[in-house]
Amino acid sequence: MSERRYTKDHEWISLNGDVATIGITPYAAQQLGDVVFVDLPLLGKKVDAKGEAAVVESVKAASEVYAPMSGEVVAVNDALTGEPAKVNADPAGEGWFLKLKISNRGEWDGLMTDAQYQSYIKELG
Repeated sequence: MSERRYTKDHEWISLNGDVATIGITPYAAQQLGDVVFVDLPLLGKKVDAKGEAAVVESVKAASEVYAPMSGEVVAVNDALTGEPAKVNADPAGEGWFLKLKISNRGEWDGLMTDAQYQSYIKELG
């Protein structure tokens, strides 16, 4: 299993070569409540780091999912279209949103490690 990094907006990213898988953290899924709809990007879409990559709607709110790194969308989790609740059931696994072919490996170093992210969410209360 590859190392994960995290953002202050509660996205996670894991790298396998130059392909990154992106999802939201269990903390984000809990804050959202029951997810009822996921709007995924089109294949081939180019996204910038911190740019909107997807939208997740829950019974509480609609929220953007931001790309932690720049790249081109090479895969989306179509299973979420029919079963958006997978985001709540397994946000760090089967509830992933998209995969990017990254364009700037250096952006990885600006993301939080697991220990840094755990410390960050403790500060949030």
